This record gives sequence, C-alpha cells and structure tokens, in this order.
Amino acid sequence: MEKQLHSIIIPVYNSKEILETLVEKVSNIMREADLHFEIVFVDDGSHDNSFEEIKRLASIHSVIRGFRLSRNFGHQAALMVGLQESRGELVAIMDDDLQDPPELLPKLFQTVNDDVDIAYGVRKKRKEGILKRFLYFVFYRILKFLSHIDIPLDAGDFCAMKRCVVNVLLQLREANPFLRGIRAWIGFKQVGVEYERAVRHKGKSGYSLRGYINLAITGLIMFSYIPLRIATYLGIFAAGISFLYAIVIITYWIFIPFNVPGYLSLVAIITLLGGVQLISIGIIGEYIARLNDNVRKWPVAIVAETTQQIKVANEYTCIGR
Repeated sequence: MEKQLHSIIIPVYNSKEILETLVEKVSNIMREADLHFEIVFVDDGSHDNSFEEIKRLASIHSVIRGFRLSRNFGHQAALMVGLQESRGELVAIMDDDLQDPPELLPKLFQTVNDDVDIAYGVRKKRKEGILKRFLYFVFYRILKFLSHIDIPLDAGDFCAMKRCVVNVLLQLREANPFLRGIRAWIGFKQVGVEYERAVRHKGKSGYSLRGYINLAITGLIMFSYIPLRIATYLGIFAAGISFLYAIVIITYWIFIPFNVPGYLSLVAIITLLGGVQLISIGIIGEYIARLNDNVRKWPVAIVAETTQQIKVANEYTCIGR
C-alpha cells in the first residue's frame, strides 16, 4: 500500500545560502520518521538567484518541486501558491530561515489525526531582539482583543493541516491573505504545539519594517470592524468636546463679558477636527482599498517558472524561461 504523502511548503526570499542546509535537515528528519514527503519551494521574487539553487537541488533530490513567482508578491501570497501546488494528504507550512524547527514536523504531522484537523506551532520563546519580541507580543494581543474570532496567541504560519482544510483555504479568494487568521476563521479541530523559535540561520529577514506593518494592518482590518467604530467614536468625541467648549464660551460671554481674540482657540479646534477627520478617512480608506483588491479578482500571485519539465495547465504560468 502506498504511503501517505506529506507536503512541506516553504516560501523563499533571498535565502540561497540556507537552502541546501534546509533541504538536508528536512529530508533527514522526514526519512528518520519514515514519512513519504515532498518539499514545495515558492521563490517570491528573490534577487540572489535562489531559484537557480532550487533548480539545482531539485535535480539532485526528486522530492523537491520549485515555483518561481514573476515578482515579489509577499510571504502570504507565496504560501497560497504553495498550497495550490501541494499534492499531499497532509500539508505543512514552514519558513525558509530555520527559525521554525524542522525537528517539529513529524510531531505536527502526528498530531493531525482522525480527531485533529490542524496542528499549529505556538511560539513560547523567541531568540530575537527585545524590541522585536515586544512588538510581536503586543501585536498578537491587540489582534486577539480587537478580532471578532478567536485567533491563538503567538501562533504564526508554522502548522500542519489535512487536505480537506487546504481545499477549504483555497476556496477563500482573498487578495491580501492573512493565513494564520484565515486558519482560525475556518474552524475545524485545531491544536497548538509549543516550541522555541530559534534565531535565523543565516542572512537577514526578508520582512522589512514596512512589511511587518502591512501584515499587521491586514490582520487587524480583515478580522475586526473595531477600527471603523473607533473612527466613529473619535468623531463623536471631537463633536462633543467642540459643543461643550462652545457652551463654555457663550456662558462666559453672557455672564462675564470679555473680549476673546479667538485665534488660539480657533487653531486648536480646527487642528483637533482636522486630525480626527484624517484619521477616520485613513481607516475607511484601508477597508476600501482591500475591498477594491478583492473585487478585481486577480490571482494572488503569478507563477513564472517551475522546476518541472511538464507544463501545468495554468494560464498564469510561463515555463521554460
């Protein structure tokens, strides 16, 4: 009887130096666990010839399949392409920097059984800078507080899922995916597995500060309407303060006549109202922008090249470049 296939999806961005070590570790661990597997690399527009390294490794290891995106679409988009191209009955997601320990893969796969559909990693410790750890800590707790669904604390994209879960995820055509949130939203039986997140093996993270901020905003906007309500509350608050201030000025003018130059008061009021309006417009704009992205129904990413010699029936794929 043929063994169950396990797919391991790894998005890649400027990680050429790490890939050989990553493949060796994952392969050794999966073979020691006697698990039939494939490694699906998705090169997210790297500038260091990472895909050339993926092609070289694929020529050596038959378990490797590689896909190069036509440009940098982002980590989450690369993950969605990996899910689309995976073939396993069980599918795992991990990063390319070895911060997600490959040693945990067999345990995640083993945790997914008849009663459990998703096993996700929970980061109990991070071997990173104090500021980065603090920002992660604050973000996950703000997200949990504001979100209308229960998103697990300190749980990233590192996980293992059944094929039925992957099929459901692929039905959700989100232009700006936030996978860890979508994973919580779809439900199913989910279990957290604690682990210690290591430092990056080599090089620097592909995520810039701007990338982290965009991901955080996407998560907050996708799973919460509270920012919109905050804009409403700010408007009510500003209007209330302005109304009370007007009452005070009129009262003083009636009972204690005095001359009010008004310049500083006018500047303060205009600045307050202008700030509230700009904040409110910005929040509404973020929601509208994401709504516009989804209405266009464009693919989440475009595959430009693969390591496979057989052409895939995909109108967005250009093979053999």
